[in-house]
Amino acid sequence: MIDSLLPSFLRHENISRITDEGVFITDRRLLPFERKEVFCPDFSSVAAAIKDMVTQGGGPLEAALNALLLTYRKETERLDEAVSVLSAARPTNTTMKRELESVMARYYGGEDMERIIPSVFRRYDEMYDRISDIGERLIADGDGILTTCFPEHTFMLSIKKAALNGKRVSVYVPETRPYLQGAHLTEPCLREMGIRCFLITDGMPSHFMRSGKITKYMTAADLVLPSRHVVNKTGTLGNAIAAHYYHIPYYAFSVGVDDTKCYDDIIIEYRSGESIKELGGRKTAAEEAEAIYPCFDIIDPELVKGIITDGGVI
Repeated sequence: MIDSLLPSFLRHENISRITDEGVFITDRRLLPFERKEVFCPDFSSVAAAIKDMVTQGGGPLEAALNALLLTYRKETERLDEAVSVLSAARPTNTTMKRELESVMARYYGGEDMERIIPSVFRRYDEMYDRISDIGERLIADGDGILTTCFPEHTFMLSIKKAALNGKRVSVYVPETRPYLQGAHLTEPCLREMGIRCFLITDGMPSHFMRSGKITKYMTAADLVLPSRHVVNKTGTLGNAIAAHYYHIPYYAFSVGVDDTKCYDDIIIEYRSGESIKELGGRKTAAEEAEAIYPCFDIIDPELVKGIITDGGVI
């Protein structure tokens, strides 16, 4: 079981869980200082929690799957509506939409929803295990690895497996403004796993690339296209450009290529610029300052050494 290798933040029960009352989602905005769950009585409140960044990365998929199961148990006639509302909560990352639609296709094909949802969780666990085996083989003894945001299961497992295989690895973790997923999630997870890591600001990676401290760049991917365009957290593009300049390979972990989309279909979410005018609830800019916040970058294929998938590196 991969649970024994994963940090506690990434175990299923600490991401999202379902009860007869509703879905409970761990509020990642409060980690690592406070562990608190957001209670969602229905799929609409789960979608709202996803939009509000209660959970990010792979968390929305797990929450959405539990929301769909809850809807099946309480309001079966609203299953299609639940898929539509949940999918709209994260338009850039299409994995959740594809998986929910796949679940419904199986359900309408006669399968039991109570069996479908757990099988999806198991399939992802198995896929994370296989992808991380591939990722581990790309890591060399002595590597200094840069990441961005919270790369979650496949990255964490790759790093842990490398360490267990005797490879000495250091990870450089940008704090990831404005929500600080790097500082609040990635760094504590690596430290819990016993991995040497350094928290840095978002503007520091090129310094460590130039000095030779960073030898690989590895991130998750919110979306990958057949053209090999990668979509990931804002800041990924700048780091990929710097890595390309310093001849450092950039690898992106992906649970699947969206072959229904092309470059022109990519929808980049924008959130309120107010969030970048403060840090930890403290104002860092004048009230009158006009701020803008695109959530994701599109990384051009020529900047990507390889995309690590279940089927190998592409």
